[in-house]
Amino acid sequence: MRKTAFLLLALSIIGAGVAAQQCSKPNIVVIITDDHAVQSIGAYGSKLGATPNLDRLAKQGAIFNKAFVANSICGPSRATLLTGKYSHINGFRDNHDKFDASQDVFPKRLRESGFQTAWIGKWHLLSYPQGFDYWNILPGQGQYYNPSFISMKGDTTRIEGYCTDVTTDLSLDWLDRRDEAKPFFLVVGQKAPHRTWMPDTQDLGKFDNVTFPLPANFYDNYDNRIAAAMQDMSIEKTMKLGYDLKMKSDPDSLASAFLARMNPVQKQKWNAYYDLIERDFLKQGLSNKNLTEWKFQRYMKDYYSTTLSLDRNIGRLMDYLDKNDLTKNTIVVYTSDQGFYLGEHGWFDKRFMYEESMRTPLIIRYPGVIKAGRVSEQMISNVDFAPTFLDAAGVSIPKEIQGKSMMPLLKDPKAQIRKSVYYHFYEYPGEHSVLRHFGIRTSRYKLIRFYNHKNFWELYDLQTDPQEMKNLYGQKKYEAISNDLKEQLKKLCEENKDEEALKWL
Repeated sequence: MRKTAFLLLALSIIGAGVAAQQCSKPNIVVIITDDHAVQSIGAYGSKLGATPNLDRLAKQGAIFNKAFVANSICGPSRATLLTGKYSHINGFRDNHDKFDASQDVFPKRLRESGFQTAWIGKWHLLSYPQGFDYWNILPGQGQYYNPSFISMKGDTTRIEGYCTDVTTDLSLDWLDRRDEAKPFFLVVGQKAPHRTWMPDTQDLGKFDNVTFPLPANFYDNYDNRIAAAMQDMSIEKTMKLGYDLKMKSDPDSLASAFLARMNPVQKQKWNAYYDLIERDFLKQGLSNKNLTEWKFQRYMKDYYSTTLSLDRNIGRLMDYLDKNDLTKNTIVVYTSDQGFYLGEHGWFDKRFMYEESMRTPLIIRYPGVIKAGRVSEQMISNVDFAPTFLDAAGVSIPKEIQGKSMMPLLKDPKAQIRKSVYYHFYEYPGEHSVLRHFGIRTSRYKLIRFYNHKNFWELYDLQTDPQEMKNLYGQKKYEAISNDLKEQLKKLCEENKDEEALKWL
């Protein structure tokens, strides 16, 4: 009897110790959106008031001004986040690939260490998640209105409501049902504000009184920039009146399918708003620059209106953490799968290594570690997320991971984990006709190698030319800088085992 009692006591002490150790680990919530441009966020300088909750999160934590992605396109960015490896290593180079979810993704390691793990919302990797206790994902890009979700059973269920709200509802429901004795890792994958920028009906017209200034390089002539001249992502030529801007006078089958998902109440509000817009548009009979600039204004009004629900739901998540006494022990990370063009160079979309596309928002709140209101100018890449989360959870980082933990940087504002970041975009031929390219970005310069279809270099001095309008490559006074950057780029290619890139150096 004494031996049995002693054994039970020992087991209970061990169990209590394990529980205490698990409780001491921080919870982690990652909110990843789609195509959210840095320049539209208040904390990054926007004056339009579209992101009060994100701005609040930034005031409570830190914003990172030099956060970049390694491949600016939806699926590959998520694959990089999950694996801590570049696209050529994790196997998901562009959106036509299928992600091998059985590989060593960091949520599996968190789960093995005692975390509950969940991914809810946009996944977009052409496979089902693995390494999660729970997942409920949008098929493909998902739909803004009355979206369908795929459950762990493989069933597809259509849920009434607006996608951003529904994704948050499912996330809060999972948080309510979790095992409170365990730390949790949750990814909230929001579809917004992805093309075609369909606002919630309650947000229609919220920016109609705003006249958006044209970016200074809206009418860029792409002088000495071959790839920029070849692209097919211009507001003038590529943006569609029917598909993108909701004008029924330009019939589009996909736009009709989006509307067909709406219930009668949603459709009535939608039509009441856009029918008036279209009537006025047709009355004006616009052409040339007047038409292009009208398209830009409509694009901006829809884009910003779509972000309102996104921000509102970020507020809901933050309020939930506050209400349930979880804030102090929860890391909250806000980011997007890449940046986006809001008329810069006359464009929408992403893909390029240029700043608006490659640079992504990153806001982190980590009570007790990050001093509130911090602004970091240190460079990080989205390949660094996986090792950071493992490090924060006290889980060893596999040597195969190519990213670097941001924890030293989070703890010490003076710390530096990178002097440069690496980039490689693979999709060609593909949507928007962006050429394949790879390159290096340092604190001052950016060197880009375009290859395969057309082979050339571009060099930018970001200090004197932050809008990347002047390709300096080939100028005699920049030869030494170009050669030095080529050596740095070669070392990065070798370190990251990018054999395809090495062939073009």
